[in-house]
Amino acid sequence: MKRHRRSTYVRSAVQYTACHECDWLMVVPPLQPGEQAVCPRCEHKLRSLPAEARLQPMVYSIAALIMLLCSNLFPFLGMMVKGMHQDMTLYQTATTLLEEQHPALALTVYLFMQILPAICLLLICLIYSRLGQWRGKRLRKRYTLWLFRLIPWCMVEVFLIGVLVSLIKIASLADIELGYSFWAYVLFSLTMLKAFSAIDRDWLWWQQSGPVHLRTPPAPRGRAIDQNLTLCHACHGLVSLKTHRCPRCQSVLHARKPHSLQWTLALLFTAAILYIPANILPIMVTESFGQQTYSTILGGVVLLWDMGSYPVALIIFIASVLVPMVKMLAISWLCWSVYVKRLHHRRGRTRLYRLTEFIGRWSMVDVFVVAILVALIRMGKLMSVYPGSAALAFAGVVVLTMLSAMSFDPRLLWDTEPDTVQPVTEGKSDRAE
Repeated sequence: MKRHRRSTYVRSAVQYTACHECDWLMVVPPLQPGEQAVCPRCEHKLRSLPAEARLQPMVYSIAALIMLLCSNLFPFLGMMVKGMHQDMTLYQTATTLLEEQHPALALTVYLFMQILPAICLLLICLIYSRLGQWRGKRLRKRYTLWLFRLIPWCMVEVFLIGVLVSLIKIASLADIELGYSFWAYVLFSLTMLKAFSAIDRDWLWWQQSGPVHLRTPPAPRGRAIDQNLTLCHACHGLVSLKTHRCPRCQSVLHARKPHSLQWTLALLFTAAILYIPANILPIMVTESFGQQTYSTILGGVVLLWDMGSYPVALIIFIASVLVPMVKMLAISWLCWSVYVKRLHHRRGRTRLYRLTEFIGRWSMVDVFVVAILVALIRMGKLMSVYPGSAALAFAGVVVLTMLSAMSFDPRLLWDTEPDTVQPVTEGKSDRAE
C-alpha cells in the first residue's frame, strides 16, 4: 500500500518546490514518464520522471560493471615500433605512474577513471534493488547522499577523449592496435552515462522516504527564503528553516551555502597559483635514442599543430589552456557581481555559472593523455615517456576549479532581484508554474 501511494503521488499529486539556482517557489505539475519540469525564472531543470525510472538505472549499472570488469581483463592498447611490440592494460595507466614515483598522480587518475565510477554503479545497484523495503532504509539514505556527491567526479568520458588524443599523437610514430578492453571501456562509458541520466534525485528520495511535509502550504511565486523555507541541498526537499536538519535526509540546512564567496575565492586563488607551474613546467618528458625532450602544455599544442592535427590541437588548447583560465575569470566575475549587487542579466549569469560547472572536468584530458602515453610507450632508450612535474599541478588546478564552482551559491545572484518572472521561450519540456 505504501509503495502504491508513493507511485500515485509522483504521477498525479501537486508538489511544492524551490529552484536550486534562483530560490523561486513554485508548484510542480504532475509529470508523465519522459517529461521534465523547468524553472520559469532561470530555466534550471527542476526534476524529471524517466521512463522505467526504477528499472533502467539498475540494469544499466549492472551492464556497466560487467563492461568495466572486461576492460581490465584484456590488453587495452598496443603499438608496434621498428619491430618492437608494446601492450598496455587499463590499470597500467595508474600502476606505471606509481612505479615512476608519482603516487598522488596515480591515485588521481585511477580514482576518476575507475574507482569512483565503480563505487557509484555499486551504490546504484544497492539502492535501487531494495527500493520500497524498510529494512536498511537508513543505510540506503547514506548511500544516496554519497552517490550524488561522487557522480560529478566520474570522468570516464573525459578519459576516452584522452585516449583518442593520445592515439593521434603517436599515430605517425607507430602502428596502433585497439585491444578488446578498449571496446569494453567504450561500452562501459556509454552504459554508465545512461545509468546516471536515468536517475532523478527527487523521484529517488520520494521513493525512499516520501515527501517532506510542511505545516502550512507556501505561497508560490516568491522566494523560499522570504517564507522561511529552503531547498535541502542533498535531497531537494522543501523544508522549513526552523528545523536545523532536513527531516528526510538529516542533512544540515542553510538558507545559503555558508561563506560561499569566501570558499569560492580561496579555492580559486589556490588554483590560480597552481596554474602558473602547470603551464611553465614540463608536463611530459619524452626519451628517444637516449635524448630527452621536455614538453609543456602549450608546447604539445604547437607540436600537434605542426603535425597537421589541427582539430586535436584546438581541443587540447581549449580544454587545457583556455577552459581553466576562462573558468577562473568567469567565477571571479560572478563573485564580483554578487559583491556589488548587480541587478541586470541575472539569467545570463546563471547560464554562465552552469557552463563553468559543466566544462571544468574536461580540462583533465591532458592529465589522462600523460598517463596513457607513460603506460603505453615503455621501450627503454628507443622510446619512452615519463610524467613531468606539471601533471600533478594541472590536476590540482582542475580539482580546485571544480570545487570552487561547487562552493559558489548561484542563488546569491538573485538575492536582490525584484520578485518578478521574465517570460520564458516555450519549448518541448514541461515547465513549473
